[in-house]
Amino acid sequence: MSSTPITHLWLREETKPMEHRAALSPDVCKTLLENGNFKITVERDQERIFADSEYADVGCTMVAGDSWRQAPADAIITGLKELPENDQTPLPHTHIMFAHCYKRQGGWKDVLSRFVEGKGLLYDLEFLQDDSGRRVAAFGFYAGFTGSAVGIDTWCHQQLHAGEKYPAIKPYPNEDVLIAEIKDKLAKIGKMPKVMVMGALGRCGSGAVSFARKAGIPEENIIKWDMAETAKGGPFQEIMDADIFVNCIYLSSKIPPFVTQEQIDSDRQLSVIVDVSCDTTNPFNPIPIYNVNTTFDNALLDIKSTNPKPLQL
Repeated sequence: MSSTPITHLWLREETKPMEHRAALSPDVCKTLLENGNFKITVERDQERIFADSEYADVGCTMVAGDSWRQAPADAIITGLKELPENDQTPLPHTHIMFAHCYKRQGGWKDVLSRFVEGKGLLYDLEFLQDDSGRRVAAFGFYAGFTGSAVGIDTWCHQQLHAGEKYPAIKPYPNEDVLIAEIKDKLAKIGKMPKVMVMGALGRCGSGAVSFARKAGIPEENIIKWDMAETAKGGPFQEIMDADIFVNCIYLSSKIPPFVTQEQIDSDRQLSVIVDVSCDTTNPFNPIPIYNVNTTFDNALLDIKSTNPKPLQL
């Protein structure tokens, strides 16, 4: 019998709307249970991409959703996104998640104070790194991939249904269906947009470039910028010359803005901005032309401009 202490992982229910991802898949749980000294408790979750039965079948203990507050003290509460809003109770457990607070995003003090008050511990997935300093846990590729898809689809909507509200975003069964739909829309339009990806060499940016390519955007229409191109400092007229701008940088310090209100009020080709980085509440936000987030139901913001050409973000 092993003398190694049992590690108890408690996979919590995700509470953000439309969140289908899971921090632990059934296959990973099976591997841990068969090869390590683990106990895994899984909260039932109707929105999760994996069925509850898939976890039960590999030996996980199933419990009610949102019951992690009553978990044993040694349980490591594991999730992806932030904890439910409007809850300021102390956090006595160890948590693994993307807490979105170490870059001083909105509400960061409230989040960390809950751990201080409860004497809990936070392992933030955003800062889990290997020996070379590279992030280990990252969804960046598909964040960029999806952002690029929504940006190109928005541009298509502007061409095909000018003046009409963009529909609510719904999940697709797989990427092939999404790609086929965008290709069909581009074929109807009969021309291709210029897509500028900022941070193109990173995980997120490479995902944005990947979708553009899979959608059939010619390589010469995909403008790939990274640190070398931005070294001179913004703002950048090149962004105004593209149809779609996809921001995929990792913001860690203050930098000059990429775009300004003066630019978007002037002559421009740009009609769509996709801010995958989404540093809306960061004081160093390089796209300081908006200050509210979009939602799946209301996916676009109409950016105010004295230029009559629409600009949506």
